[in-house]
Amino acid sequence: MKPGSEDDILALMETYAAGFDDFDAEAVADCFTYPCIIWQLGRANVFTDREELLENIEALLGVYETEDIVHSAFEAKSVAGSGTAALASISWRQEREDGEAAMEFACHYALVETAEGWRIAAVFNEDDETAGAE
Repeated sequence: MKPGSEDDILALMETYAAGFDDFDAEAVADCFTYPCIIWQLGRANVFTDREELLENIEALLGVYETEDIVHSAFEAKSVAGSGTAALASISWRQEREDGEAAMEFACHYALVETAEGWRIAAVFNEDDETAGAE
């Protein structure tokens, strides 16, 4: 991976988290390249364009609102890549205003470096049985 790429990828994850914290579906969608894939609950969803993904993000933000989630904290477990492709494993903690964890899980990201910088090409959400496994 080129020097600085890991920092740039972590900055993308900061922007991604901030988009959720601000309930800004557009900012979250800006973190992706298209088409993209989100794999969760045993199935893959392919989003061919921004509008399709925005529907999914807005539904997820509705869950965050219901669960009173106001902050997304993450820890990078690993970031590795070569050239314009990278993989990142991230542990997430979705917190309520009092700091209580509403959700904790891990995601694995396939990223690609575009003319606009690093973007998410695929997200693999761990299921409940493996979310805490190291």
